[in-house]
Amino acid sequence: MKVVLFNGSRKNDGCTFTALKLVAEALKAEGIEAEIMNVGRRIFNGEIESVVNEAAVKVQEAEGVVFGSPVYWASPSGELVMFMDRLWAAAGGDLRFKPAASVSTCRRAGNTATLDVINKYFAYSAMPIVTSCYWNEIHGKTPEDVLKDEEGVQTLTMLGKNMAWLLKSIEAGKSSVTQPVWVDKVR
Repeated sequence: MKVVLFNGSRKNDGCTFTALKLVAEALKAEGIEAEIMNVGRRIFNGEIESVVNEAAVKVQEAEGVVFGSPVYWASPSGELVMFMDRLWAAAGGDLRFKPAASVSTCRRAGNTATLDVINKYFAYSAMPIVTSCYWNEIHGKTPEDVLKDEEGVQTLTMLGKNMAWLLKSIEAGKSSVTQPVWVDKVR
């Protein structure tokens, strides 16, 4: 099983990457393959089409997804929102029913608003939303600060474990429970 984690930050190795790495490490400890794809910087540099095409392939191969963003103006980065808009247009059908989680990072505030924006994509696509023992957020100005947020580290580690549990539960249930069928929305 595999989970792809998308980093919506303009910084490839910043706070959001550090947060996603905590989730990825917890997944790997549970026997789940995890890959972090840095999309924010590439989208900022104008590579939206190639990024979405690469991500669409990764989404097809993955059993779960995680989208992470720093807080910019009490919202996800514009790069992540653009990426998610385009990814849903290109590969929304492949995202349906896949467990998904959101992660936000910030210095002070805006995390829950950021999580809310990201989670709405999941709700639109009938994706089980994976939670933790608190909001999937972590605080810090630098990657080193992020790792000092003990509650945030615990929350994101638990998020990885919860994602692994849900993926394993779905896999175990496939022989006895039929996945729902997508029904086109009434317009």
